[in-house]
Amino acid sequence: MAIHRRTAARTGLAAGAVLALGALTACGGGDGGGDGGDAGSTLEQLQEQGTVTIAIADERPYSWMEGDEPLGATIAMHEEIFGNLGIDDIQIEQVDWNSLIPGLNAGRFDVISAGMSILPERCEQAAFSDPEIMYTTALMVPEGNPQGLTDLDSVVDAGGDVDLAVLSGGIEEGYAESLGIENVQTVSDAQSGMDAVSNGRADAFAMTAISLNWMAENNPDAGVETTDAFVQVIDGVEQVGAGATVFRQDDTELLEAYNEELANITGDEDAYLGLVGEYGFTAENLPPETMTTEQLCAGDLE
Repeated sequence: MAIHRRTAARTGLAAGAVLALGALTACGGGDGGGDGGDAGSTLEQLQEQGTVTIAIADERPYSWMEGDEPLGATIAMHEEIFGNLGIDDIQIEQVDWNSLIPGLNAGRFDVISAGMSILPERCEQAAFSDPEIMYTTALMVPEGNPQGLTDLDSVVDAGGDVDLAVLSGGIEEGYAESLGIENVQTVSDAQSGMDAVSNGRADAFAMTAISLNWMAENNPDAGVETTDAFVQVIDGVEQVGAGATVFRQDDTELLEAYNEELANITGDEDAYLGLVGEYGFTAENLPPETMTTEQLCAGDLE
């Protein structure tokens, strides 16, 4: 499978660059790439062209660029799935997290590969595949964890003495708002969150545990460590985290074809771990068969 990098300029692209980018993507025509119309569905167009444009946001170990090579668990799954759909050429767009869904709906790329959590408010804006990855939350803190933080409740208990960093638009930003946490700063990407803790600009950075553990292990000189993973409770409800691939809402044929291939992976633990295991994911990250996207989109977490 051929994989090419085309890194998009981040939020605030010049208009000319946006137009050029739109001309280069594999997305459909005037209807924004949705199913239907004279040009055929998005799936048919992608299969005819043999190319799909995938957006990532540099959240490791889900998806990121290593030089010119895209890596990560979701990239591995997408190579397999789109290859089986007859789409062998993957183009990569790297954008800020907050630009993922807007860019998708603007037709700048075809799908989002970022382990994005399935949330009701996001389901109003885009369509999610079946669940792909379960995850928990953790805090990245300075080495030695000087404030003894364990979870977001401990940040609340600190009464404003903790400066917390969260990914802008990430699920943890919503957690912090729901819990009424003071002194919250947003960062555009995971690297910036780690840098904020490492440089003393934040006392903790909240994000998915597997991402923070990956970053801490691969940056031993950053002076940071991670807390044990936890499932945040808000208003008495455990916040179940499940990530998925994201599509435009009218790309139903593409989504259905994708889910059929995905089921062959998530329905076989060996196949699943064969793709994502090298990135630190385990059988615990495999979504249960009883969990559905419809359930998560409805906020039915109990």
